[in-house]
Amino acid sequence: MAESRKLSSYYAEVATVILSRQHPITGLLPASTDVNEHGDYRDAWVRDNVYSIMAVWALALAYRKQDEHADKVYELEHSVIKLMRGLLSAMMRQSAKVEAFKESLDPFMALHAKYDTATGNVVVADNAWGHLQLDATSLYLLMLAQMTASGLSIIYTLDEVNFIQNLVFYISQAYRTPDYGIWERGDKTNHGEAELNASSVAMAKAALEALAGFNLFGVDGGQSSVIHVLPDDIARARITLEALLPRESSSKEVDAALLSAISFPAFAVDDQDLSKRTREKIIENLSGLYGLKRFLRDGHQTVLEDPHRLHYEAEELRQFEHIEAEWPLFYAYLAIDGLFRNDAEQSQAYLAALEKVAIKSDAFELLPELYFVPLESINAEKQKPGSQKRVPNANLPLVWAQSLWLLARLISEGHILLSDVDPLLRHRQNRQPEPVLQVSLLAEDETVKASLFARGYQSETIAEIEPIKLRRSGLLAEAYTQVGRNDKLALSG
Repeated sequence: MAESRKLSSYYAEVATVILSRQHPITGLLPASTDVNEHGDYRDAWVRDNVYSIMAVWALALAYRKQDEHADKVYELEHSVIKLMRGLLSAMMRQSAKVEAFKESLDPFMALHAKYDTATGNVVVADNAWGHLQLDATSLYLLMLAQMTASGLSIIYTLDEVNFIQNLVFYISQAYRTPDYGIWERGDKTNHGEAELNASSVAMAKAALEALAGFNLFGVDGGQSSVIHVLPDDIARARITLEALLPRESSSKEVDAALLSAISFPAFAVDDQDLSKRTREKIIENLSGLYGLKRFLRDGHQTVLEDPHRLHYEAEELRQFEHIEAEWPLFYAYLAIDGLFRNDAEQSQAYLAALEKVAIKSDAFELLPELYFVPLESINAEKQKPGSQKRVPNANLPLVWAQSLWLLARLISEGHILLSDVDPLLRHRQNRQPEPVLQVSLLAEDETVKASLFARGYQSETIAEIEPIKLRRSGLLAEAYTQVGRNDKLALSG
């Protein structure tokens, strides 16, 4: 009975804070309600939408465990499905871009990062925003797999399967594709130059691993709805990621975005020592009293930022040192990380920290997007970092942050298990063994075999390996050109 009452309070929070904002036609969610010089937060960002609906999904999983709440399970699950399909519809309208990007890797040919909440249409021009954000597309694909594995039916037709297959090809080159990353700005100086971001590579690696051999129709699917991923693409992403970490990119020596790479939802780092070093570097360099900084010398939404300037020179970034905005969002990531690593001290510490920075409303405690140093306190804060009171910005709540906080509470209080929100069990993956190079020699005929043997090399002939058939690599390449091909969507596969 007590658990039922607690879930009822969470349902009220989800209904008021998240579902009340969900558009009745498209199923999309606005990032927030504020409109200011930094943008129109009423738009639906792909990344924000996926994170924002996670709490709804988690609450549905919790209600599944109680037989008397089938109505709430149905409502919550289909709210998740409606959003994921709303994003799918918006992206499928841009299938021509997916096809063009596969060939060119041109940032102006990228899928858009945000859409109109009411229509799913584009809201800014191709060259008016840093749309190439591979982490956002990869996050969608990763959670599509996780949610489908949890029992949700999101993909309905083979046309949609083909589109998802092409999105796999779209992100498969993330290991060598500079993008604008989770903060949509590329290089730290914000001059519009894309760069290779570890968090994007990590999310792409996670999505590729999750979808390799995955059936998008769930348990009812056949071979036609299985997604194909080239193992080499996963291997290249892993190698690149391990080479980048613990840095985020060439311009960002440390970035809180990597919390999503080393822990939930990506669990993308196989080397646990490297994961630990990355976590410790983030906490040591970016922790504050109200949240974490995104990265060092981040001027975004500080009072010294000029929102009308397109970029800063590198030496100008020093003016933002020690006054970077602090984001409660990352307390939620660290709380969830502690839960997945069975570190009760960490999870409880950050859950308590979230309580302190939440804004008390009439009904619920809400997390603002960030806290900033007011103008009159800038000099004092620079002289003694952490000494001045910060104030929240107008984005209240940041639905993405609120969702992850609610997810952390549901797990912490035992309403759901870790495996409920990670049914693919990515958090239990074993560390990858050191690669072993093996070479097998195949002789064209007995004469070649004898010649190789005379030189000390064992081999087999084509006849000896039957019933296995040998084919040249070009035939495999030809076969893969048909995987995901869809003439109706003008996708080549």
